[in-house]
Amino acid sequence: MNFDDTPAEATFRAEVRAWIDANAPMELKADLESAGFGSLEMKGVDAMSVSKAWQKKKADAGWACLHWPTEYGGRGATPIERVIWGQEEGPFGALGGVFIIGHGMCGPTVMAFASEDQKRRYLPPLAAGEEIWCQLFSEPAGGSDLAGLRTRAEPAPDGSGDWIINGQKIWTSGAHYSDMAILVTRTDATVPKHKGLTMFFLSMKTPGIEIRPIKQANGQSGFNEVYFTDVRIPGDQRLGAVGDGWKVSLTTLMNERLSIGSGMSTGFPELFELCSRIETENGLAVDDPAVRSKLATWAVRTTGLKYTGFRALSALSRGETPGPENSIGKLVAGPTMQEIAMFAEDLQAQAGIISDPEIATANGRFQAMLLRSPATRVEGGTDEILRNIIAERVLGLPADIRVDKDVPFNQIPTSARA
Repeated sequence: MNFDDTPAEATFRAEVRAWIDANAPMELKADLESAGFGSLEMKGVDAMSVSKAWQKKKADAGWACLHWPTEYGGRGATPIERVIWGQEEGPFGALGGVFIIGHGMCGPTVMAFASEDQKRRYLPPLAAGEEIWCQLFSEPAGGSDLAGLRTRAEPAPDGSGDWIINGQKIWTSGAHYSDMAILVTRTDATVPKHKGLTMFFLSMKTPGIEIRPIKQANGQSGFNEVYFTDVRIPGDQRLGAVGDGWKVSLTTLMNERLSIGSGMSTGFPELFELCSRIETENGLAVDDPAVRSKLATWAVRTTGLKYTGFRALSALSRGETPGPENSIGKLVAGPTMQEIAMFAEDLQAQAGIISDPEIATANGRFQAMLLRSPATRVEGGTDEILRNIIAERVLGLPADIRVDKDVPFNQIPTSARA
């Protein structure tokens, strides 16, 4: 394979590089390069304001959501042009973290199932970072079983065609700063659980919505509980047909695993840099054969993730929906990040407990990564769920036994019987 740029790609890369050099917030580059995973703390600036300003500047110049059609705020770019942009944007790409759910998960779902007027209304502001979206999926009683959700959507009794929502979602990333959301609900409990779901989109400012941030181990509060009490949604804000919510949610989930798996930083470049300068009892860490063996393993995984992501982008360029193979990227990236963070902490010895970025080795990024990394193995599908998907839908192995298959949802036992 030849991964060198073609003449057209080289021209595109030069255009991208020139624009970024002229427009990127270079004063933030050092902070962005040293930020810990999942953290955008920058001295003297509001991260959200800076992120929105950078996204809007990209959108105004035609660099936002490159692969989206131009009428929806994109550029209609090819997959390789999207890759080139990501390579050249470098550390400034971290400013897009607050938009990843909207751009990578909600946007494609809206694009696939909303009306044309709705797509032209909601997608350009989403691409430009003017409106932030979240996805309201997980529930306290459901665990990894999304189809076991209990949030109810019922037709409004006044015959208006609206829907009334009651229930609770949990682990909703970014709900506290989001403007819009996609929401999967149960509209029929008398049919098997996968057949009684319906998807909607709504404003997070709708009356009856209550958001409660969850305090995390790393001190942040990126996840939230969201409560719905008689929340009214117009009927035209339904995505797909009534009862087709599982089909619609699969579009979101496949794009979610593509976004997480292909965009997740494993921390390998940062670890290699640390090993190149940190001293151990036997000298420089990178000169230790045991360390080099581990670095080689993670280098191979990281490279495999990169090119698997490129393959998925090529499939998208052919108009294909991301498939179950994208579960591989997330399944590999999550544990790799956790392993790398733990190894980096071991290398730092007692200094590894220091998390203050002002004095910690490597600005405390591995401490932040270690505390955040367990969530990467849960969000977007647990490791166990992903292994089942790969086994059944990629390798064609027999499916797990499901005792609730074809059983109406309201007849599924919810607790052990005496």
